[in-house]
Amino acid sequence: MRSISLQELLEAGCHFGHQVRRWNPKMKKYVFGERDHVHIFDLAKTKEGLEDAYKFLRDISSEGKKVLFVGTKRQAAATVKAAANKTGMPFITKRWMGGLLTNFSQISKSIRRLSDLKSQRETGELKKYTKKEQLLIDREIEKLEKFFGGVAEMDKLPDAVFIVDTHREDVAVREAVRMGVPVVGMVDSNGDPEIVDYVIPVNDDAVKSIELVVNLITDAVEEGIKRGKEAEAKSDGTEVQPKLRTKTKPKTKKVEKNEV
Repeated sequence: MRSISLQELLEAGCHFGHQVRRWNPKMKKYVFGERDHVHIFDLAKTKEGLEDAYKFLRDISSEGKKVLFVGTKRQAAATVKAAANKTGMPFITKRWMGGLLTNFSQISKSIRRLSDLKSQRETGELKKYTKKEQLLIDREIEKLEKFFGGVAEMDKLPDAVFIVDTHREDVAVREAVRMGVPVVGMVDSNGDPEIVDYVIPVNDDAVKSIELVVNLITDAVEEGIKRGKEAEAKSDGTEVQPKLRTKTKPKTKKVEKNEV
């Protein structure tokens, strides 16, 4: 993990919480104080939370496990999607579909439906339908893509969930908890840290703060994937043996007759 300084966190605005009247008292141990009726996070705790989350996600990623990225708020969606695409992980950046985790067997039917329709469209199979029918199918694909496009390759429950703004994504958090899926979350001063496995106490509204945290999480997953590939190559590969140098007979000088 690259070293991250308290100054970096400060410059990104990670220390700003919500207005004092909106706080969750359960976040008390992560709060340093208040300024102008706004809670201020203890950035040492923020750094500690980031480091713990980094190690956890790096380690499970090295084992080939999947992390579901979740961030549906406007200022987080693009960053979360880019991070998931970069790491090859599933993501949700539109509205969370209730039951995605707790009723995955049913939700997966919609995911398979999306995959099948896209495949038929690519192979030209949909041309057998009338133009009106094709239009309706295109609309169905568009709707399914909107909600399930980011999890189209997710054929089972994820091994962990990373969430931007656990207060906003409360349903996603509770579904993960119910299904025993570890939650790594950006928790602002209005959130509930008790239902999050790896708490990152931080400003989850400012774009710079979100980008800094998401980029670190991306680094963790990428490092884990790299470690996993290196370990796999090491276990599958064979040690190259050095070539043995063959002894050659010394050349003898050819004696001409007139030299005798």
